[in-house]
Amino acid sequence: MRFGTAGVPNCSKDRSTIGGIRTIRELGLDAMEVQFVRGVKMGIDMAKQVKEVAESLNVKLSVHAPYYINMNADGVKLKGSIERLKKTVEIGGIFAKDIVFHPGYYLKHSKETTYRRIRDNLKPVVEFARDRGVMLRPETTGKPTQFGDLEETLRLCQELEILPCIDFAHIHARYRAFNSYEEFCQILETVENTLGSDALKMLHVHVSGIEYGLKGEKRHLNLKESDFKYEDLLRALKDFSVDGTIIVESPNLEEDALMLKKLWLEIE
Repeated sequence: MRFGTAGVPNCSKDRSTIGGIRTIRELGLDAMEVQFVRGVKMGIDMAKQVKEVAESLNVKLSVHAPYYINMNADGVKLKGSIERLKKTVEIGGIFAKDIVFHPGYYLKHSKETTYRRIRDNLKPVVEFARDRGVMLRPETTGKPTQFGDLEETLRLCQELEILPCIDFAHIHARYRAFNSYEEFCQILETVENTLGSDALKMLHVHVSGIEYGLKGEKRHLNLKESDFKYEDLLRALKDFSVDGTIIVESPNLEEDALMLKKLWLEIE
């Protein structure tokens, strides 16, 4: 498993993407998720430089697409969502093979109608990404108003032949459950049964502490300040012989990432 941060580590004096990659390597971590969440503000030339530096330092990069994507929208909003996701693939795909995104919101539609609309609207974008060797990864989401519970995320991946981003903190917040070794194993079994054992060898995971209420996710917390049972999660991942990347979204970023990596290496 590779461990890294969602964005440039807090301790990095150079706040650029390249500066963040160098800090990741200095810290002894091995992954970073480049944050395009406020928009794709990187050009092709810089993306090529990012690729060169990451490869030279053996740091695996992924990308988080802009937040303002809703593949269940209509008209101008849908067109803009498609354009933003394609732009993320175009630029992020130069240095990363995994693009994480939030598919959308239910709005006034039923879950089934929302599913079909998102699936159909995503099909050309998936092909656009596949042609560039990029994997689109819909993320499990933390609020009941957001499309992206575990079942529909995996169903979407199965039908479109893509892979998910499993955010265990979001799942915990959304269901107010799935916070034990047995329940983490249940999630991994569901992924394996739906997408095959290969999906567990290319797993992309988000982890953080999380504050939640009746409406799901409120905000991210540092792991030790939350109720999230991260040691149970690591043990489950280890017992399923999972390979892939764990991206930490806690406010303290690299501190929790380093803690998880240390714990991972200590688990027999």
